Amino acid sequence: MTILTDIDREHLRRALALAEGGRGRVSPNPLVGAVVVRDGEVIGEGFHAALGELHGERAALEDCRARGEDPRGATLYVTLEPCAHQGRQPPCVEAILAAGIGRVVIASDDPSEKAAGRGPGILRDGGVAIETAAGAEAAAARLLNQPFRKHSRTGLPHVVLKLAMSLDGQTTTAAGDSPWISGERSRELVHRWRGEHDAIAAGVGTVLADDPLLTAREPDARQPRRVVFDSRARLPLDSRLVGSLEQSPLTVVAGPEAPPARVAALREAGVEVFLGDSFDPGEQIGTALAMLGRRGVTSLFLEGGKTLAGAFAAAGQIDESRTFIAPMLLGPPDPQDRSPFVNQRLTSGERTPAVARLEALATTTETVGADTLLTARFKEW
Repeated sequence: MTILTDIDREHLRRALALAEGGRGRVSPNPLVGAVVVRDGEVIGEGFHAALGELHGERAALEDCRARGEDPRGATLYVTLEPCAHQGRQPPCVEAILAAGIGRVVIASDDPSEKAAGRGPGILRDGGVAIETAAGAEAAAARLLNQPFRKHSRTGLPHVVLKLAMSLDGQTTTAAGDSPWISGERSRELVHRWRGEHDAIAAGVGTVLADDPLLTAREPDARQPRRVVFDSRARLPLDSRLVGSLEQSPLTVVAGPEAPPARVAALREAGVEVFLGDSFDPGEQIGTALAMLGRRGVTSLFLEGGKTLAGAFAAAGQIDESRTFIAPMLLGPPDPQDRSPFVNQRLTSGERTPAVARLEALATTTETVGADTLLTARFKEW
């Protein structure tokens, strides 16, 4: 690790801000931003804007050329170590060496098997000075790409749980009342989050009650894969989810007790059905996450249903939570109801005590309209 100057840190912070421009558009690739500086002046900037398009380093070098600037001898600041392998784009190290860059400052490592230090090694061998950040900028660069980092290390998607609750802890409203607890601005934010994730998941109870689309409604948003945890394959064929397969894929996670006729009917309708072989909810969730990871899903947005939320929490499979606390009181809970973090078996309906306790590594709070948003991070990858 290198102790960087204040100027170095300033340029890295700019690269981090640029990288955000690709959020929701580059998965399963990481978010990457880059800045080229010569003699104290920025001569090029860029970021990975969309899957299949230029990586951040190449985009910054192209910006140098568009400005009529020569990057030879300049310093390149980049949020992730440059790649050395051929993918949808050629290796970035080739472009850096060809441009004559003299120094590269890297904010974070790439833990994927294809990278893992290869790029910096090739650049050093080519005579480029390599420096790696530490401190706040390095931490921010790691947090920027938690889905990519987790998927690279484990093959599993990064799981973010969204909840909305009243001041007295209720997560559902009474029958006949408005179904919304969080405010309009909070719901708009949720739609933005949906478009930033590869997949969105809900329990079949929520789907049967609300018949949701589970789509992102922002203009030009990338539509996530929809995932329904439905142990008995009860999802109606006339549901809006099945009727909107042209918008995005739909996966039903069913258990070994799912009637074969129901599974066949869903598959005939174009729904992907994943049949688990375990009655244990934790194992069901683990195998479902592994299946999604194999399909290139690096991030899963968990919505809808306290039973599903409780099962994920009990299985220790939540990386982050985002909870809207609304300024309202909804009265005493249904006596048959339980906390969102009680593990209910996904298959038989049997309730069992939670078996895992998740404590946040870090939390933040902010105001969204009339609501308070509490974000808790439980793991770092």
